[in-house]
Amino acid sequence: MTSNTLQLSASILLIFSISSHSNGPRTGQSSVPDFRPPLDIPLVLSGNFMEPRNNHFHSGLDMKTQGREGLAVRAVADGWVSRIKVSPWGYGKALYIDHGNGYTSVYGHLSQFEGDIATYTLDAQYKARSFDLDQYPDRGRLPVKRGQLIALSGNSGGSGGPHLHFELRRNSDQAALDPESLGMQVPDHKAPTIRGVRLYPLSDSTRTAPYPGRAVGFATQGGDGRYGLRPGNTPEAYGPIGFAMHTQDFYDGSSNECGVRRIRVWVDSVPLFSSHLDHVDWDRQRQCNAHMDYALFRENDMEYHRCYRLPGNDLKLYGDEPAQGRFTPVPGRTHRVRFEVSDPSGNTSTLTFDLKGATRSEAAAWSGPETPASSIPWDRSFTVEQPGFRFSLPERAVYEVVPLRYARRPAGRGMLAPVHVLLDELTPLNRNCEVSVAVDSVPPGAADKLVLVRLDRKGGVSAEGGKYANGRVTASVRSFGGFSVKADTTAPTVLPVDLVYRMAGRSGFSVKVTDDLSGVDHWKAELDGQWILLDYDPKRSLLTHTFDKHTDTPGEH
Repeated sequence: MTSNTLQLSASILLIFSISSHSNGPRTGQSSVPDFRPPLDIPLVLSGNFMEPRNNHFHSGLDMKTQGREGLAVRAVADGWVSRIKVSPWGYGKALYIDHGNGYTSVYGHLSQFEGDIATYTLDAQYKARSFDLDQYPDRGRLPVKRGQLIALSGNSGGSGGPHLHFELRRNSDQAALDPESLGMQVPDHKAPTIRGVRLYPLSDSTRTAPYPGRAVGFATQGGDGRYGLRPGNTPEAYGPIGFAMHTQDFYDGSSNECGVRRIRVWVDSVPLFSSHLDHVDWDRQRQCNAHMDYALFRENDMEYHRCYRLPGNDLKLYGDEPAQGRFTPVPGRTHRVRFEVSDPSGNTSTLTFDLKGATRSEAAAWSGPETPASSIPWDRSFTVEQPGFRFSLPERAVYEVVPLRYARRPAGRGMLAPVHVLLDELTPLNRNCEVSVAVDSVPPGAADKLVLVRLDRKGGVSAEGGKYANGRVTASVRSFGGFSVKADTTAPTVLPVDLVYRMAGRSGFSVKVTDDLSGVDHWKAELDGQWILLDYDPKRSLLTHTFDKHTDTPGEH
């Protein structure tokens, strides 16, 4: 922990203390309900339900707000506010409204709440002396009517630009459902695009051609819902393989790439695999990384949906085909492969191509995957132990057997230990893992300020926290990469942005806060010795106070 205290004397005396840290209702309920749109403008999407994201499927619709904040957000049906959550991260300022029809609507990245909701929230924040809030008002405490103004749109939390994040959940278990299947109509007359297909070896003896390596990819040609491989591209394989397809969807009036809803695969007219992305399972959200080719998604922004299951993929999104996407070509035979992909509106595209089954003698001339000296198992715990470094993985921390790669590099600037590199961030982790790095020498007085840092493939450094004991810093992480130790001995900086002597006529003030390593974790401001509310926006590194009933009083303070 580090702390920094700033006193500003003008017409206002403030004391800041900032520290850095090391698809429908269940049986018996009504069918499609009558929901109105949450915005008054035409619905245009920048992201849709179950669109693959880093570490998760998108759980709602991202509705464009014409590139600005402050648009009216309205309740989609009668109900009552069941939850109010405020955070610098995630959904930012968010409202949850329960409806009497078995559903909950969610509104995220808001700029401010309105009416009684705003009053309730402000009172709760002052009572808790906290900007962060997670409240569950009693039923009936904050009733709302269909079309009632409940908030203004914004860009709060983890938002990358002004928009409204909207969800519909099943009230009984909070499972996120597809709003488009529940009457939230978004114009879409475009069939999904299919950009490529890949073949993945599923055994050590599998061989593929014409390109050597662990997987081979082929670009497509076509359009208007009908696709094939480019001329001269006929995949060949020997041994069991799996497929993946690079596909995306576009809505009317938008160039944003969105996700598809259903994928089906046949080989020689026999069903091989199917997926139906129709609900979010919160307990398995991170397994989106197993559904996708994570490395291509993370590094190249390619949405390759695996059409076979990795061993550690427990998602309940797949059909009951016996093969579950695993296919072994018959040597010497040419197979007809057909993909069909549909979007939420039912627009459908197909991809068809031939796959040749290679003979054993043909496959013998092709290169196969390198045999690693050691591998990380997916189905049991495993520890990587090297001098001064330990990385402990629990059972099912990875989705398949992963070849182990470790390297030790000299300590970089400001580092107190060598850099221990275990794989990189392109290999996804499903569970938290424990990392321990030995420190040879600790600067005087810095033992409680040591933090584990992770280096990515491009040299970026992020603090992972951790505790120092017995000559080692230990922390929990969810990414592979390079690991070392630094001492976080520099307090955050605090600079006034628009705090002046005469504040009359102003709506509030902001201060800029920055930190060189761990980031801002705690903050506090006082006016005349009393706590006041500060809204933290980490994207802009700003703490902002909007004058309220506790602070909007004339005179010197």
